[in-house]
Amino acid sequence: MQPEDDLVRFAADEPPAQAVESPINWKLLVVDDDEEVHEATRFALHDVRIADRPLRLIHAYTAEQAAEAIAADPDIAVILLDVVMESHDAGLKLVRRIREELGLANVRIILRTGQPGYAPELKVIRDYDINDYKTKAELTHTRLVTTLIAAIRSYEQIHAISENRRGLELIVNAAAGLMELPAMSAFAEGALLQIAALLKLPAEGIVCAQKESSLDDICSAESLHVVAAAGRLASCIGQPLALLAEPEIVDAICDCINRRTHIFGSQHTVLYLHDRRHDAAVFVRSEKPLAPTDRQLVEVFAANVSSCFRNVKLVEHLNFIAYHDPLTRLGNRAAFLADLEAAGTAGEADRLVCMLDIEHFTDVNNSLGHEIGDQLLQAVARRLAEACEDCRLARVDGDTFGLVGPKSRLVPERLLRLFETPFAAGEQQLQIEVQFGYCRVAGGEPGETLYKRADMALTHARLTRHKRYLYFTPRIEKRTRWRLDVIRDLRHAFHAQGLSVWYQPQISLDDEAVVGLEALLRWPNVPGFVHPPAVFIPLAEDSGMILDIGAWVLDQACATFQQLERRPRRLAVNVSMPQLRAPDFPQQVLRTLARHAMPPSALELEITESILLGEPEVVLRNLHALRDQGVQIAIDDFGTGYSSLSYLRELPIDCMKIDRSFVQEIDSGRGDVFAETIVALAHKLGMETVAEGVATSGQLARLRELGCGIAQGYLYARPMPTDALNKWLGMRRAGPAQ
Repeated sequence: MQPEDDLVRFAADEPPAQAVESPINWKLLVVDDDEEVHEATRFALHDVRIADRPLRLIHAYTAEQAAEAIAADPDIAVILLDVVMESHDAGLKLVRRIREELGLANVRIILRTGQPGYAPELKVIRDYDINDYKTKAELTHTRLVTTLIAAIRSYEQIHAISENRRGLELIVNAAAGLMELPAMSAFAEGALLQIAALLKLPAEGIVCAQKESSLDDICSAESLHVVAAAGRLASCIGQPLALLAEPEIVDAICDCINRRTHIFGSQHTVLYLHDRRHDAAVFVRSEKPLAPTDRQLVEVFAANVSSCFRNVKLVEHLNFIAYHDPLTRLGNRAAFLADLEAAGTAGEADRLVCMLDIEHFTDVNNSLGHEIGDQLLQAVARRLAEACEDCRLARVDGDTFGLVGPKSRLVPERLLRLFETPFAAGEQQLQIEVQFGYCRVAGGEPGETLYKRADMALTHARLTRHKRYLYFTPRIEKRTRWRLDVIRDLRHAFHAQGLSVWYQPQISLDDEAVVGLEALLRWPNVPGFVHPPAVFIPLAEDSGMILDIGAWVLDQACATFQQLERRPRRLAVNVSMPQLRAPDFPQQVLRTLARHAMPPSALELEITESILLGEPEVVLRNLHALRDQGVQIAIDDFGTGYSSLSYLRELPIDCMKIDRSFVQEIDSGRGDVFAETIVALAHKLGMETVAEGVATSGQLARLRELGCGIAQGYLYARPMPTDALNKWLGMRRAGPAQ
């Protein structure tokens, strides 16, 4: 079987055994805004020779630089072109400029992108002879060199024939015409007509057959089907090649595909067309062998047709993936938006838009594996499709599905019943919970508006406890805008250095000494007002800003801690789940400590009980790596979240923090059973205890009786900025702060 890295083969020519030195080189233009891509390309192509010629790399970092380089040196053979540079379509605009304004038809263009989900416009692929389209991740050294060999070979042949007046215009026009054909059948028919015109032969006796599957090493007439034929053989289109009553044609096509090369016989020519997944052959009957000039033209034409063949398959594939989810075979977000646009335009009464989300789907992937997760999604898709066959259904995101259809089919009571029965995924029977967001179709709404409204309703259903579904209302939209406004203001405040780190002392209950400081993120807005952390920190996590903000807080806190004249023995800093899930989090922490010459034992990282709910293996690995370096680990607000003794066994914990709600119960008459239990458990496990929110002398006295070691709260000091902290430490006397 042909290796997977083999991209497109044209003719079966091989370089001569004895290479001949040549001063001529192939000019390769590398266009990318990432210097690392340029360096990687230089490294990969160092000393590479193609057809006995070295490569000369020309580098451009913007589309404008590339256009200037091409105008100055029009003999460039191949362009490795990034799709997304200074704008999302800079590469595609450059393609248009090369073909239209600069009028360069010979240069081979290979599109590269670092964004797998981004596909170029199909019209650009069809119109401008793009040789290939790859993600940067899949262009390994072998594939890069192989792709360049194919592109340069194609360029060399096109360039050579461009200097031969005979057949040049026909070949170029034929390639452009074939690129316009989006379907394989139309492409094959067009290729037959172009070959007949090129060789001045009647179309009668020309047949194109394609291999059904790329999995078979040896093909047979049964594994091939006719995709185009002319004259009396036209009735065989779409049938297996084995049914063709022409043994000569059947044998010649099978031989060509099995040998993977063109065949030039005395009475016929068979052209081999190939990309990495598909094989085809074109049989051309002739009364005599082709003349050398005609044979050269046919080989060049075959190179163009092979390129077109690949692009037609690419267009077909892009047409599918542009509107379909490959896992479930349902429509994707783009298809769903088109369905919503049609629904809004039609304005039919009693229609609903529904978005549904599987709760804790990540847990399925983490605990049972992604294969089971994929099978669960497929099972959900099948059940929804069967129950809502008169609705439009799509998978719009990882575990989110969208439906639009009659209200009677999509009401929440009916859909909730669909999920009462477990789903089969592999050998598992999984009972899942879902949440819904609804939007009513009134008529006249753009599809994007309907999508946003249903998505807003789903988001608020997720954020609202004990709500399985919500319908969109203007109040939800107002709340969503508020969230977006706060996130926008938070992002601006962070970049404008409008956030600050405050500190609250931790006091030893044995001798009233200041033994620690907890760093707390604050967002002062107007004088006298501080945004509640319980509001903006979850929004920072939702928006992804928490990674940058968390790193900044750690850096600021360590810098302040090292500059204190009266420095306690440790600094406590809260870390979020997204931070702990980062594979390089331990390295980030250790680099920060080293930057400020702070020993790891002086840092205590505070985590929450729910930290193991997402990617527990990564989290545990990171925590153990930090603990091994001497960093202390504390579990914050213990007893208020997903408490489990198994967590305590798995987590490398040095300290338990008693939540302020349990401390407040000491004075409220509800007793101190939770505080007492936590302190006793910590003592059994050899951990320290810190009581948060200590506000009264009665709470302090009872905590001492229970054996709690450390306290922090308003009784001693409120959280304060750095200047106030220095003054407080300087004035600190034994006993609670006055």
